[in-house]
Amino acid sequence: MPAKILVVDDEPSFKSIINQKFRKRIRVKELEFSFASNGVMALEKLQAQPEIDIILTDISMPEMDGITLLSTLADLNHPTLKTVIISASSDFHLIRKAMNLGAFDFLTKPIDLEDLEITVNKTLNYVQKLKDKMEQEHLIEAAQKLYESEKRLESFLETLPVGVFVIDANGQPFYTNQTAQNIFGKGIIAGATPEKIPEIYQLYLAGTKKFYPYQQQPIFQALKGQNTRVDNIEIRQGEKIIPVEVSASPIFDDSGKLIYAIATFQDITERKKAEAEIIEFTQKLEVKNTELSKLNKAYSHFVPKQFLRFLGHESILDISLGESVQKEMSILFSDIRAFTTLSEGMSLTENFKFINSYLSRMEPLITANHGFIDKYIGDAIMALFGRCPDDAVQAALGMLFELNKYNTMRNQYNKPPIKIGIGINTGSLMLGTIGGINRMDTTVISDAVNLASRLQDLTKIYSTSLLISQHTFFALKNYAKYNYRFLGQVKVKGKKDMVSLFEFFDADPPELAEFKIKTKTLFEKGVIAYCSQHKEEANEIFQRIISLNSQDKTAYFYLQDNEKI
Repeated sequence: MPAKILVVDDEPSFKSIINQKFRKRIRVKELEFSFASNGVMALEKLQAQPEIDIILTDISMPEMDGITLLSTLADLNHPTLKTVIISASSDFHLIRKAMNLGAFDFLTKPIDLEDLEITVNKTLNYVQKLKDKMEQEHLIEAAQKLYESEKRLESFLETLPVGVFVIDANGQPFYTNQTAQNIFGKGIIAGATPEKIPEIYQLYLAGTKKFYPYQQQPIFQALKGQNTRVDNIEIRQGEKIIPVEVSASPIFDDSGKLIYAIATFQDITERKKAEAEIIEFTQKLEVKNTELSKLNKAYSHFVPKQFLRFLGHESILDISLGESVQKEMSILFSDIRAFTTLSEGMSLTENFKFINSYLSRMEPLITANHGFIDKYIGDAIMALFGRCPDDAVQAALGMLFELNKYNTMRNQYNKPPIKIGIGINTGSLMLGTIGGINRMDTTVISDAVNLASRLQDLTKIYSTSLLISQHTFFALKNYAKYNYRFLGQVKVKGKKDMVSLFEFFDADPPELAEFKIKTKTLFEKGVIAYCSQHKEEANEIFQRIISLNSQDKTAYFYLQDNEKI
């Protein structure tokens, strides 16, 4: 880049002298000259070209002379700009005044061209030294700021409750905070190669004796520009095993070049422990039969075909009083919430139309999933499923999805939405006929039925749509395909032992279901704390969940119930 010189002189011939003298250096772009005929024009040139290095200025000029120009330049923030005065030999008092105002050097007229070139070179050298010094000062200042910024960042990282591990672009460990050192049991190991990091820091594939493949580690995926998260890494310190969740991200400089990869390590021992405790809770629970449950009478000819087949008959004409069979079945109870309030606004005829409209939509979902309706109890439904518990769960979810469609239609007619609760239990029961010579009915006898009814009642308390017992949950072919969460244990009326509850929320509004999925582990940890009577921990967890989503009514129940303890 050429050095830039502004020549300020009102003699037109001086411009030709300058161009002639420095023509070679101008041609090779070593020097670049611009010209002004007075101080006013010079200031305009400076404003347009602030990168000018030297001003060669005459003293005597119209409009604004060189002395005035010099005094004006002193107010400008241009620390490397230097001025050389050009004056007649008789103007020594003006030259001295100019030097006092900050002129770097002076030349006398007539101009000695050799002296001019020497002065220009000397002044440019001095300007360059000033620039170099300022650049060095800026670099030192920038380095100091960078150091201070890094120290602040390091202080911040040290306060984080998760371990932080940073590697450079070559995969070499660069930084770990104290939390990471506590997890690893060591800090930065000099000269550690990427291939050796799993062995040095004892990173294992969870549940195996194999070191975690370094190419698959999140922090090395981050070196490829990818954001990654895994929870299948274990860090081992002797006999101690620490399961961790690792998240890693790339770090780029201003030019987009990858310079570091950063990973956070979170100890998830408590989360894994909570999950194990849930399994342990539910596996130890076994509910004994204690109570007889009787179902309402129904007209004898309205007996489901499935009921007849369980008794070994195809026709109701073949049934005799006292026949019975014991079966392992799933029982579904559903009920409309606040039905009394709904019915009060309708006539008797409208009540029947409403119930039939609702039941006609629910019944096909039960039969389509290999179940049959054993009883209609007003607006309530009792259904039995003999093939597998998955049929009962699929039917219940189908009923809830169909209810969503029904409510959309009701909304078009400005009618309030319907809410229902569904409880499902699985157990051994007796199906048979009871009555007398002239009148008999089919019925189901078992406290498994009573528990299913109680579960439906509990949906109101827990503000859920679908609850199932541990008997049904552990009999499912693959409960992982559903969206569910553990709601804890309750002592149901009429039951001596505790019952474990599971909420299935696939049919919830999408936003609420997504929230429950994201907070599942946290919620279940809160339930464990509640069941273990850790009041403060439970309160903190459920308050946190409610702050994230106030629509989680079950969290409200636990928070309010916990405060009563």
